[in-house]
Amino acid sequence: MAGGLLSPSEHSAGGVVVRGTDCIVIVPTRRAASGAKVLALPKGHVDPGETPLQAAAREVREEAGVETEPLGELGAVRYWYMRNGKRIAKQVDFFLFAYIGGDIADHDDEVEQASWMPLSEAAERLTYDGERGMAARALSQITSDE
Repeated sequence: MAGGLLSPSEHSAGGVVVRGTDCIVIVPTRRAASGAKVLALPKGHVDPGETPLQAAAREVREEAGVETEPLGELGAVRYWYMRNGKRIAKQVDFFLFAYIGGDIADHDDEVEQASWMPLSEAAERLTYDGERGMAARALSQITSDE
C-alpha cells in the first residue's frame, strides 16, 4: 500500500440460526449501495472486550429476536468496500447456532423484517455471495450430522 499505510479495517460477527433445516434471514433497514433491499444473515460489529462468538450471539438476539445455543464456527468472509473515499477491509466471522426460543418479530429497529427460510433457499437467495456460502456450509454441516 502507498507509503506503507494499512487500510482501515473492521471486524464483525454473525450467525446462521437453524431450526431443523430452516434458518433466520433478515431484511436490514440499510439498503445496498444500489438502493435495493438486502436479504442477509444477522451480523454486526465486535465490540471492545467481546469475542466474535459473543458478538455473533448478541447480534442474532438483537437483529432476529431469538435466543440461541452455539454449535460451532462456520468460517470467515473477507471483503473490501469503500466509505468516504477510503478502502476498508472487512472480516465477518460466522457461527452456527441452534434456535432455543424467542420470536423473530422481536427484532431491533435496524431490521425491517426477520423470517425463517429453508437453508437451501437461503444458500441461493441471500444477497451477498459470502453469506450464501455460509448458509450452504451450515446446511452441509447439519445434514452430515443426521
